[in-house]
Amino acid sequence: MDPELIDRIYECSFVPELWPRVLDELAQIADALGGVILTANTKVLKWVASPGMQEPTETYIRDGWLWRGQRTPRLFAARHAGFLTEHDLATDEEIDADPFYRDWARPNGFGWCAVTALSLPTADRLVIDVERKYVRGPVEREIVNRLDELRPHLARSALLSARLQLERARIASETLVALGLPALVLSDQGKVLAANSLVDRLTGYIHWRAQDRLSLTDKAADRLLQDAIAAIDTAGGGMRSFPVRDNGAEAMMVAHVIPIRLSARDIFLRCAAALVLTPVTLPQAPPVELVQSLFDLTPAEARVARSLATGETVETIASAQGVSQNTIRVHVRGVLEKTGCNRQVDVVSLLTAISPARLTSPA
Repeated sequence: MDPELIDRIYECSFVPELWPRVLDELAQIADALGGVILTANTKVLKWVASPGMQEPTETYIRDGWLWRGQRTPRLFAARHAGFLTEHDLATDEEIDADPFYRDWARPNGFGWCAVTALSLPTADRLVIDVERKYVRGPVEREIVNRLDELRPHLARSALLSARLQLERARIASETLVALGLPALVLSDQGKVLAANSLVDRLTGYIHWRAQDRLSLTDKAADRLLQDAIAAIDTAGGGMRSFPVRDNGAEAMMVAHVIPIRLSARDIFLRCAAALVLTPVTLPQAPPVELVQSLFDLTPAEARVARSLATGETVETIASAQGVSQNTIRVHVRGVLEKTGCNRQVDVVSLLTAISPARLTSPA
């Protein structure tokens, strides 16, 4: 067993960007083209591949091949604490008839693998797979045995990485306590990974659900929250802000869904976004800069929104700014959409309630 390879496996716990190199080394042991790690539940959630498997994996994920055919379901059903090959999971006849092999793997030159599944604290399965070219033939048992020697180290590294990510999520949410802001860290499936102590005070806004999930008691705001979470990994899925009313429809807060990007993300625990709630209380029109930052408005939209809050009409705003009424109406539509309001009067009610007041920790 290569002690330097084992060291590199554990190094990946702290530096996930090193996984492609380690996967390439696993592939070399198996005389394979490359390796892949992915987290899976009912769909692929995150993956990383060695250079030789980058393009094939993109196609594999995009076209939904993980759950087509019998390999993945049988791998999970086996619950085997080691690597398995095709012949551990199916007969030659079953392999020949399986659409995964018939329609994707073999047409792309693949067809033989060594693969294992590990359980993560998030209740997802981590799949580690090395893919060999079809012309090379099945992965031999002695190679599977060598990979099995490394599997405990791979498992511990994955577990350590997940635990570290959970701790980072907790620290991120607790840091916002100092600012007086209740906050939660969410996965890309909307699961709460961490929440600070100020969240306990929001019983009128938040309804806790099974399996560490939540919903907002304001149904319109909850729809906006679910839409924001679903769009986190899509193009343009940036920060979103929207108003949230309590269950008495009297008090008001502004919810900010802030995406966690790039090196802050990890395949073992998907800290996808922070949900931060800002209280609003002051009965006067807020500064333009505050309006713009709270609701992701353009500068022009923010000026129009504040003007509406001071009682101006579309006509007077257009006259004062020297633009057409149609231009102002376009800005009004943008304000309505981004604030989650249906009418101008709702925008006025919302903005005249905004204050930079902060929640403080309970004594």
